[in-house]
Amino acid sequence: MTAEPKRPGFSHALWRGVTTAGPVLGLVGVCVLFAALRFHTFVSRDNLAIVLEQTAVIGIAALGMTLVIIAGGIDLSVGSIIALGTVAIALLIQRGWSPVLAALGGVAAGALCGVFSGLLITRLRLLPFVVTLGMMGALRGAAKGLAGEQTIYPDETWLNGLMQIGRRGGLPGGVWLMLGLSVVVALGLRYTRFGRHVFAVGSNEQTARLCGVPVERVKLLVYTLGAGFAGLAAVLQFAYLTGGDPTTAAGYELNVIAAVVIGGASLAGGQGTVTGTIVGALIMSVVANGCTKLGLANWVQEIVTGGIIVAAVLLDYVRRRETPR
Repeated sequence: MTAEPKRPGFSHALWRGVTTAGPVLGLVGVCVLFAALRFHTFVSRDNLAIVLEQTAVIGIAALGMTLVIIAGGIDLSVGSIIALGTVAIALLIQRGWSPVLAALGGVAAGALCGVFSGLLITRLRLLPFVVTLGMMGALRGAAKGLAGEQTIYPDETWLNGLMQIGRRGGLPGGVWLMLGLSVVVALGLRYTRFGRHVFAVGSNEQTARLCGVPVERVKLLVYTLGAGFAGLAAVLQFAYLTGGDPTTAAGYELNVIAAVVIGGASLAGGQGTVTGTIVGALIMSVVANGCTKLGLANWVQEIVTGGIIVAAVLLDYVRRRETPR
């Protein structure tokens, strides 16, 4: 007599519901907390616009990181790619390129960094953590070298005001870009062969390979897209700073990874949603903004951010333990 397979019970279904709604509940919780502590400064249209502008940069980079993490990888070079992208855009504008071409140049620079990381990971079988950790330092150094270790302020163009477009009468332009890209990525993950392959590689790479999934090609494309999204985030960061700063976005890689994991993705791969990622990015931006409104020192904000990252990793660990096999 064979034993019947164990089926998920009510507790598992309840846990699944809690983890699904958890990011939204967390966002509501932090908003209520800061609204109660600093209502007049936190709850205002201008402050909402600032939060959304900050979310747009983190959110777009997190969309690319979502692809990477679902595929079972990691990219620690996101912050450095953003810094390099802002410097590249500033230099191109300074040399007479049109704003559109300069922006495309910044995105292309990011994508090329992703291609290089992806080739090292797929061709030489190097660990993603080690490769992207090395790229984080190398690209940051490259950005400082190209900029002469100073911020570059080219002549103003319409690109400088990208994050303020529609701010008085609606959402900033960068937020619309983030929302549009979110829809594209969500549809791509759900309805395309590439999306199914990304989940398959992250869930079980060996099984995916046996099923005919081109694992190396998927990984290479995932790292290229992830870095390309970081390049897009660099365009918004350039607009926000109105210049190319080689020291900007330091530590952004942690915020981006935390946003993805808080949103429900698993660091083990095979799990993640675009909606959860955007909610996670909002949580990170709201916490940073709320700490500023409370007048907390930078070191306190860093402790809070670090605590959120540890909590995100712990949440991922608990989520994987409670998920029925």
